[in-house]
Amino acid sequence: MHSIQTTSLDLLTPALNRRSALLGTLGLLALPATNALAAAPAKSKQPHPDVWPHASQVPGGVARLSLGPSAKRPAAFAGDVPLLVLGDAIEWTALVGIPLAATPGDASITVRAGNGSERQVAYAVADKKYREQRLTVAPRTVDLSPEDEARYVRERDHLTGVMATLTDLRPDASLQMRVPVPGRRSSSFGLRRVFNGQSRNPHSGMDIAAGTGTPVLAPLPGRVIDTGDYFFNGGTVWLDHGGGLLTMYCHLSRVDVKVGDVLKTGEQLAAVGATGRVTGPHLHWSVMLNRAMVDPALFVAA
Repeated sequence: MHSIQTTSLDLLTPALNRRSALLGTLGLLALPATNALAAAPAKSKQPHPDVWPHASQVPGGVARLSLGPSAKRPAAFAGDVPLLVLGDAIEWTALVGIPLAATPGDASITVRAGNGSERQVAYAVADKKYREQRLTVAPRTVDLSPEDEARYVRERDHLTGVMATLTDLRPDASLQMRVPVPGRRSSSFGLRRVFNGQSRNPHSGMDIAAGTGTPVLAPLPGRVIDTGDYFFNGGTVWLDHGGGLLTMYCHLSRVDVKVGDVLKTGEQLAAVGATGRVTGPHLHWSVMLNRAMVDPALFVAA
């Protein structure tokens, strides 16, 4: 039986009561791109089997925008959030994580050259329809008790700081990730869930079916920036891969690393479990790029 889980990032959309409004606030982290003042259309990278992440200009996807040649790496921003820029003097590419809450249509980023001059680079976000799943669960798992709500608020405030992590680490330009655990990959990214008639934000990660105790391995080199036992997520590890690229691993039965540890690709960081709000063991894996949760499938081979 497929397990059902809810991470702390799969929260209530703004709704009718105070509690649901509170739980929806984390969606504010997905900052929109600035409006173009004199936008120049960007040349978006087309999907290629040997380029990761694959381009997918939809909510929850990644835009690969060519910034052209430059002797020095330009800086690029979505609103005031820095973007990951990879490449070399021949051509630089900005990787833009598109929030699941993004409205389809025109968008833009700001590119700042070494001399301080700025320009707008425009791109388009296409629509994508994600499936909806309606579930009936125990009422206590929908309406939090005052004690659970207070715990959630404390954890939310802490995780807000974790998700804002930005370091000068530079990941491998290919960014092809190793799948953290073997197992059937769920297609649940972006799934819009309705629990007991109450809507939640779309599911923001990939679920991988695996038994309790299965080793969880680092998909890329990275530094451990957070570990903990959270109300929704259970046992959790966050890795920083540099430049605003983060990954999160939830519902762990055991955590084998501590904050500050530096891991290589394939090193074990934890073990699969069924902690937090779940109905069975599996790994919830999320990828965050410029503070937007994006589809992990774009970073792995089919």
